[in-house]
Amino acid sequence: MIDKQVASAAEAVADIPDGASLAVGGFGLSGNPMALIEAILAQGTTDLRVVSNNCGVDDWGLGVLLNAHRIRTMTSSYVGENKEFERQFLTGELELELTPQGTLAEKLRAGGSGIAAFFTQTGVGTQVAGGGLPRRYAADGSVAVASPVKEVRTIVVGGVAAEYVLEDAIVTDFSLVHALRGDRHGNLVFNKAARNFNPLAAMAGRVCIAQVEELVDPGGIDPDAVHLPGVFVHRVVEVGTGIAKRIEKRTVRTGGN
Repeated sequence: MIDKQVASAAEAVADIPDGASLAVGGFGLSGNPMALIEAILAQGTTDLRVVSNNCGVDDWGLGVLLNAHRIRTMTSSYVGENKEFERQFLTGELELELTPQGTLAEKLRAGGSGIAAFFTQTGVGTQVAGGGLPRRYAADGSVAVASPVKEVRTIVVGGVAAEYVLEDAIVTDFSLVHALRGDRHGNLVFNKAARNFNPLAAMAGRVCIAQVEELVDPGGIDPDAVHLPGVFVHRVVEVGTGIAKRIEKRTVRTGGN
């Protein structure tokens, strides 16, 4: 079996070129592959096309690449916590393909499963299907690029005819993910909310790079505990358990029981 361990995050991302497409795991600030993101920032890679549920915040997650103007396009489902994202999008510096969250998840999963496209009811009757969603603004505030019209087809499912919109799968050049635990064969275990998009992003990349908090020998993970099999993972780098983990919105109870 191939030993997929690499010595450092810098080595793991060294061959990611300018203009590459990346699927990046994370759900809010849970499970962001920060060591890999910071390594890409340090090596100067730019003009990136990124697929991720969200773009972090101004100083964490993918927000650090965004602030450095390294991202050309984003495909996301939620962008509401990043003020710099809003500014770049509204001024025409950033192109955005806004995608319903469940649809985005399935587009990534389909890409990793060899499924070219699929039909879904999500978005039927909206601009998701009918086109016209702004993707990039011009400097004067007009819409320079709008989303296209998608195929809508009436399909009978369970004896009920309904309209479904055709969505293409997503496959990227690379994927970057964070896992709680992994072995040198690439089998991964994710922790709680970090499991939401990391496995799907991993599947969609032609080359998947995983940072793990704990690296164990093959056999050190119960097969029943594996969340993503190593067949989807190409490189593994151990980052340790002492890494910083940010909380997006901290709330503290002020009184009561």
